[in-house]
Amino acid sequence: MTHAELVRLAEDWLRTRYRCGIVLSEQTADGCEVPDVIGWKGACRSVVIECKVSRGDFLADRQKAARRSPESGMGCERFYLAPRDLVRPEELPKSWGLLECCRRKIAVAVRPGRQSQRTSAGLMSEMELLLASLRRVEVRIDPQTITTFLKWKNRLSAYNGGELPQGLEADDARLLLT
Repeated sequence: MTHAELVRLAEDWLRTRYRCGIVLSEQTADGCEVPDVIGWKGACRSVVIECKVSRGDFLADRQKAARRSPESGMGCERFYLAPRDLVRPEELPKSWGLLECCRRKIAVAVRPGRQSQRTSAGLMSEMELLLASLRRVEVRIDPQTITTFLKWKNRLSAYNGGELPQGLEADDARLLLT
């Protein structure tokens, strides 16, 4: 199993099993932690997954700034994802969970602590990561702004050729276009 394969499995797990509406992988912002995968679900609850394919990679992770100073880290909940039996539960940082992968299936081996681990510093890092990601999107959709791109009338025009969605009447459409 490669790191990239674990990252893809973690993304899918956050979307489908953990019901995160927004999921980013291997994104960075200046000066911030770079989580392998991070997702957000209701009430802005964030979930970080660090993927490890070897013991050396897991042990080296302890030296990251966000591990040495957990209050600076992202994630209300934090997990490691590794092949089964690579990480022992007693080796986990305090309040971290452990996901184990076997035959491309993910199982929760250790649940994370119930109390949110994210501090105000972690929240700021998450906001910086989200803003950096939005800036990357805006660069790709130039010359439009992200606001213009996200407006319903522009999505309607770009994706439906100007046609109203099935079942939507013209009077309803005016409400959406304002």
